[in-house]
Amino acid sequence: MNKENAHWASVWGNAVSVAENRPESYSKNITLRYPIYSHFSGSALKLTFDNYCGTEPVTIAKTTVCIEGIFYPVTFNEQEAVTIPAGENAVSDSLTCRINAQEAMDVSFYLKDYTQMRSTVFTCGPLSQGSYAIGDATECREFPIDISRSTHYFYFLSNVSVYTDTENKTLVCYGDSITAQDWPDYLTLRCKEEGYANRAIIRRATSGSRILREYSCITYESYGLKGKKRFSHEVPTDGADAVLIQQGINDIIHPVGTDVNPFRPMSDLPTVEEMIEGMKYYIKEARSYGYKVYVGTLLPIEGWRTYALFREEMRNTFNNWIRTTDLIDGCVDFDKAVCDPDNPSAFLPEYDSGDHLHPSAAGYRAMAAAIPGELLG
Repeated sequence: MNKENAHWASVWGNAVSVAENRPESYSKNITLRYPIYSHFSGSALKLTFDNYCGTEPVTIAKTTVCIEGIFYPVTFNEQEAVTIPAGENAVSDSLTCRINAQEAMDVSFYLKDYTQMRSTVFTCGPLSQGSYAIGDATECREFPIDISRSTHYFYFLSNVSVYTDTENKTLVCYGDSITAQDWPDYLTLRCKEEGYANRAIIRRATSGSRILREYSCITYESYGLKGKKRFSHEVPTDGADAVLIQQGINDIIHPVGTDVNPFRPMSDLPTVEEMIEGMKYYIKEARSYGYKVYVGTLLPIEGWRTYALFREEMRNTFNNWIRTTDLIDGCVDFDKAVCDPDNPSAFLPEYDSGDHLHPSAAGYRAMAAAIPGELLG
C-alpha cells in the first residue's frame, strides 16, 4: 500500500454511555472479547478504549487481536498495560498486520484488578455479540463454556481503525436505542452483498438518549448523555466523511409527569422548535468536521405505552422539517419505510417488535434497505 494513498479509517465503533448503577458494577479477573468485522483491507490497525463515563481510572492489563487464528499483542506507548483516567481515552500503538477486507477479527482484553464497569453501551445485531470469561483468556482460541457467557454490552472498546486506501470512507450512524440495535449491522451486510466496497458503517448510539435532556438520578442515568455531551465526543471518527443522525423520539415520549414518575416531569418535554435547534447544533458540528449530513425521520409510536395524540403531532411536525429542510444533504425516510400505509402512525405489523417503538428484525432490514445508494457509493 502506497502511504501517499492511505489513511486511517474506522471499521468498527460504538458510543460509550453510562452503565446501569448496580452493586455488582465492578469486575475483576475477567477477559472481554468482541468480534470486529473489517469492511476494508489494511496494513495496520489501532484500538481506542474510552473511559468517558467513568468516575475512576480503569487499567487494562493485556490486550490481543486475533486474526486468522494468530494472536497479536497490542501495546500502549510500547507497554502491555494501560491505565485510562476517568473521563479520558487511550489509543493503542499502531499494530502492523495484514487485515483482509470483509473478514472478522477478535479483540480481547483482560481486567486483572477491580475495575469500575461504568463506560459501556448496549448493542445488538447479526454482527454484534461479545463474550467474557473468567481469568486471562486473551490468547485462548475458544472460551471454555463453563467459565464464559455471551454479552451485548460493549465495555470500553469504542473504535477500531485500519490503515487503508484513501478511497475507503466511514459512515457514522448516530442515535439512540433504535440505532444501537440491528439496522447498522444490516446496512454493513447490505454493503457487502451489493458491492459497496468503500463504505464502512459504524455506530455511535446509546439506548434511551435524547437530544436535549439527560437524567441525573441513578435510576435512569444509564439512559445516556444529552446531545451536547455526546456528539462532539462520538462523531469525529477516523476516515469518516458523513454522518446519519436518527434521534429525537425519546425527547417526545419520555416525559409523563411527576405524578406518574418523579424523574420524568412534563417540564422535560421540549417544543418541536427546541428539537429542531438541537438538530441544527448537530448539523453545525458535523459541518465543522467536513462531513455530509443525513437525517433519518422518527419511526411510528402508536401503541407505545406513553403514546398520545400530542406526541404524534410533535413527531409528524419534526419529521416534516427533516423532509423539507435545506440544511442537510439528504433525508432518509425511515418512517415511510416501516409504517403501515393504511395507518401511518403505526408500524406495519411485520415490522413491529411488539413494543410499538422498536422495529422487528424485518423492520431493521427495511431501514437498512431505505438508505440511498448515494450514501454508500
